[in-house]
Amino acid sequence: MTYHYRIDTPVGPMTLTKDGDALTGAYLENLVPPLDAVGKRDAHAFADERRQLEEYFAGERTRFDLALAPHGTPFQQRVWKALLAVGFGRTASYGEIARAIGRPEASRAVGAANGKNPIAIIVPCHRIIGASGALVGYAGGLPRKKWLLAHESTQLPLRAARLRPISDVCTPR
Repeated sequence: MTYHYRIDTPVGPMTLTKDGDALTGAYLENLVPPLDAVGKRDAHAFADERRQLEEYFAGERTRFDLALAPHGTPFQQRVWKALLAVGFGRTASYGEIARAIGRPEASRAVGAANGKNPIAIIVPCHRIIGASGALVGYAGGLPRKKWLLAHESTQLPLRAARLRPISDVCTPR
């Protein structure tokens, strides 16, 4: 059974979608798919997701523990899995993600896959930046990306000991 539910967050409304027990989408307001395509509205189906997002925005959570099932190509799936390895308060470049998945020549394709990530914030595509360190390309808009990175950086000193570089947790296939 598929469900959806809209929540309010500090970065604007977010629509969550789910198929069975797995989250399939966390869409910022400008990216919401047609709701008739994502099932029935049900607040109870999203209790864990809502709680964990509230904890994230309150600065109490640095890692999500949710079943995820984003729909995408095998390449997109590899990129999205690599995004999960970019720790809270950290950033990585498109090139670093490309190297992490064993496709060092594919930084532009990584950028395209990053832009198609259907599970914003939880699959942290906002942590991916340009090689120069510039904030580039965020489907939710650069002001949101800047806000999310600033939010995480204010929480970072308390959690720095738990962070690992992407190369420690993401190995190429």
